Amino acid sequence: MIDFSLSEEQRALIDTAKRFCHERIIPIAAEHDRISEFPHKIFNDAWKIGLVNTTLPAEYGGPGLGDLDSVLITEELAYGCTGIQTSMTANTLGMTPIKLAGNDAQKKKYLGWLGSEPIFVSYATTEPSAGSDVAGLQTRAVKQSDGSYVLSGTKAWITNANFASFYVIFATGNPELRHKGIGAFIVRRDAKGVSVGKHEDKLGQRASDTAQVMLDDVHVPASDVLAPPGYGFKLAMETFNQTRPDIGAIATGLMRRCLDECVAYARERKTFGVPIAQHQLVQAMIAEMAIRIEATSLLVRKAAWNLENGVRNPVVSSYAKAYGADSAMLTAVDAVQVFGGNGYVKEYPVEKLMRDAKILQIYEGTSQIQRLVIGRSILGS
Repeated sequence: MIDFSLSEEQRALIDTAKRFCHERIIPIAAEHDRISEFPHKIFNDAWKIGLVNTTLPAEYGGPGLGDLDSVLITEELAYGCTGIQTSMTANTLGMTPIKLAGNDAQKKKYLGWLGSEPIFVSYATTEPSAGSDVAGLQTRAVKQSDGSYVLSGTKAWITNANFASFYVIFATGNPELRHKGIGAFIVRRDAKGVSVGKHEDKLGQRASDTAQVMLDDVHVPASDVLAPPGYGFKLAMETFNQTRPDIGAIATGLMRRCLDECVAYARERKTFGVPIAQHQLVQAMIAEMAIRIEATSLLVRKAAWNLENGVRNPVVSSYAKAYGADSAMLTAVDAVQVFGGNGYVKEYPVEKLMRDAKILQIYEGTSQIQRLVIGRSILGS
């Protein structure tokens, strides 16, 4: 039986996240976008009430929420500012490989750390020359006689790189083996040889920290090897499968903000003697926004439901990510158009929404890569 209703607990989660968004995020979002700085107090306060690390199991001190619960919270936070939200929720991406592949000791140590303190973990696959082509990464992992590894290389575009207490680093034992050579390693920020580059000055999501992570002969003890070379690529792909619905949720929240801003503006702004809400072409743009929001929301919820219920169908996560990201960009562009000249200046919020939307088509697998995944799934190649 298909049931689209939400439980009383889920509605309460949405109300909590919505209130936090309106009271704590929206009032400061424009300023933190301007200065390109993440508000740490927001993160600490969200951690205290369970809006961070949402899928961290209760046995490690986390909220222990399901995937559907998590995307519902992400959507509400993204309504306020996807830059602040991205840094707030990126721990979900960072901890997922440990949830999937970590042994009991690793889970107790690192997931327990996330549950006991408001700290950050960063996920690191991307490199200056290896973004969509994860199998082409060049960061080296050289095995030592005692089972430990030494890592050397550079990771790029890493969310919360400057804040992280530890990283999940993907590296290869042999670049020529491509995906068959990749492993995954837990690396502490204070390990010798770890350094972090400058905070990137980005187009959008400026309140979210992004930087390079440099590894100069970093020693990783055997106890922190998450997946030995040959097993890391599958772990990276399954991690993306579990976290890509979150991108669709971000897109939904951003589009809802676009729609609300446009509706309010269209009712007030007058041209040719009437509110622009009465112009049919404006109505058509707003109608398309509403359609995209509904379609993306349904895709996201189906993908999250699949994950919660053990339905193995990764292409649905790609549907949610690809459609949601592209819809968000189109909706944000239309929002600027509805606002006209006012939409092009920073005094109004839709200019920021358009800048923030673009990265959704790029990170965690570009829209083009999602279509390759989808096409190959359909064609069986």
